[in-house]
Amino acid sequence: MSNHFEVIVIGSGPAGYVCAIRCAQLGLSTALIEKETDASDKPVLGGTCLNVGCIPSKALLDSSQRYADAKGHLSEHGIGVNDVTLNIPEMMVRKEKIVSQLTGGVAGLLKHNKITVLSGAGQLLAGRQVELTDAEGQAVLYTADNVVLASGSEPVEIPPAPIDGDRVVDSTGALCLDSVPARLGVIGAGVIGLELGSVWARLGSEVVILEAMEQFLPAMDEQIATESAKIFAKQGLDIRLGARVTGVEVTPEQVTVGYSLGDVEHSETFDRLIVAVGRRPRTDKLFSGDSGVSMDERGFVFVNEHCATEAPGVWAVGDIVRGPMLAHKGSEEGVMVAERIHGKAAQLNYEVVPSIIYTHPEVAAVGKNEQELKAEGVDYKAGTFPFAAIGRAQASGETDGLVKILSDVNSDQILGAHVVGPSAADLVQQIVIAMEMAASTEDLQLMVFGHPTLLAAVHEAALAADGSAIHRVNRPQRQQRLMGSLDRLVLGECGVYQVLAERFL
Repeated sequence: MSNHFEVIVIGSGPAGYVCAIRCAQLGLSTALIEKETDASDKPVLGGTCLNVGCIPSKALLDSSQRYADAKGHLSEHGIGVNDVTLNIPEMMVRKEKIVSQLTGGVAGLLKHNKITVLSGAGQLLAGRQVELTDAEGQAVLYTADNVVLASGSEPVEIPPAPIDGDRVVDSTGALCLDSVPARLGVIGAGVIGLELGSVWARLGSEVVILEAMEQFLPAMDEQIATESAKIFAKQGLDIRLGARVTGVEVTPEQVTVGYSLGDVEHSETFDRLIVAVGRRPRTDKLFSGDSGVSMDERGFVFVNEHCATEAPGVWAVGDIVRGPMLAHKGSEEGVMVAERIHGKAAQLNYEVVPSIIYTHPEVAAVGKNEQELKAEGVDYKAGTFPFAAIGRAQASGETDGLVKILSDVNSDQILGAHVVGPSAADLVQQIVIAMEMAASTEDLQLMVFGHPTLLAAVHEAALAADGSAIHRVNRPQRQQRLMGSLDRLVLGECGVYQVLAERFL
């Protein structure tokens, strides 16, 4: 086997293996390096997402939701289910089977595309040389015309709550608990914390989520974040904002978490604690100091808009570069890089990358949110529509949440969309398509949407932006904005300001 390839990709996660496959499809000799191995010393393909991230978490989210439905919601449909039981080991077996099938599928695709898979730790050296070190410490030198760095990310640890893999676990450990904790603590109310907290809450845990930030989901549209918080509270998730963890005391049976709320010190005792405070790029020993690649103080590799580093012929994609740590973003960066290596003028529209939280209901967004548009001084209009007024949502018993569409007042171009509600990820994807095609709010208004569908909420939200929604009372834009502000000032579950606004506007 030659030690020279046209492309060497370091990392087999969604960004890396997709890039490798696309390179091979374009006729480029390609090698893929992966350092993680299984018990048989075979490379573990698929990265964090496939093995200990997106896929296993979604398997548990689905299983836990089915259990919750059988336990408490099917009776609403006239379906009686007696003696609902929970078997955590079987649930974990199902999860692992799904992971195995998908990782095996990746291996099959790499083989079909004649990609050379190399096992070991890859490090980029000067001159596009790649040193591969195997488990025994033996090093082999490879060269390439192009090198793509795609090493992914890893959970962040915090000093007050060290991971012990037993009572205190990270996101990986949270996917492998052998029983349902009576009380579960979660540090971090971001995407990972909310999803994992939701899994175990549905299975019976009393879940307390401690979030250091004062604002819930600050990257999301404020109205959507507020609505989401109300829904999660109704589901039993105890989310405490402004809670800064100061220390953790672990015993064989429990873990006690100390935290401050303002100037007041508190403590809570849990059976298990999940630390979910985010992820950081995995760039340690990824490249040598003379490789020509540089990174910022947080460990992210510097790249241009096409994911090219400062070193000629060296690229970086996925979680190790700027932007959100999303598998689909990394995959599309991998495709873009492969095509640019082949000479195509490919580019990625970062303005229309969707973000999703796979709770139930889901929370999803694309484009600008309302607070961003206000800060930028954009003259915009907003259309919102609740799922409670959608026939399909009523029929399914999924009436929580709303759809929100933002567009430019002058051009009518869609600037963003935000959803909390059933199938939010799929609904936002429809807006992603519209935005990619430079569609206007009017384009959505003139489209024929199937009935009865959840997508009708998208149609109605687009109509509402111009005060022409069919299945709700329309208000002038000024009043709509006032209502949106008042909606966020919810007093408990009473919605006093909402009632007043409805009466006097």
